[in-house]
Amino acid sequence: MRRIILFFSSNAGLGYAPVAPGTFGTLAGIPAFWLLANLPPLLWLLTFAALLCLSFWISDAAGKIYGVVDDGRIVIDELVGYLVTVAFLPCTWWVLLGGFCWFRVFDIFKPWPASYFDKQMKNGVGVVLDDVVAGVYGAVALRLCLWLFA
Repeated sequence: MRRIILFFSSNAGLGYAPVAPGTFGTLAGIPAFWLLANLPPLLWLLTFAALLCLSFWISDAAGKIYGVVDDGRIVIDELVGYLVTVAFLPCTWWVLLGGFCWFRVFDIFKPWPASYFDKQMKNGVGVVLDDVVAGVYGAVALRLCLWLFA
């Protein structure tokens, strides 16, 4: 079970990148989005909700294994945050790239309330929720850019 937890928490090993594991971990969101993009909205939401709940548990379990709540190798939260950024948009190169960039900006800078979850909730839920909030900020920025420039 330990290997399964570490496999999923690292997005199939992307979290073990020697530099910028969060950025590499976010890359797993691209094929995940491609797979989800054409689902009907309700099925998309149900699939995302299941992934969100799984990521809470996986992040918490991996943090206990590593001995650090938000270990850098835990990047399943980046996958979830990226999916929030691109939710319900068409799967185009502009959306894939723009969503990636905007999500990373907000995940790195963590504007409130992302910073609250990052600093105050020291468990799997907090690890994931700061990325969900960054994903919401990324979604707003991406949609604004698409509206202005597309």
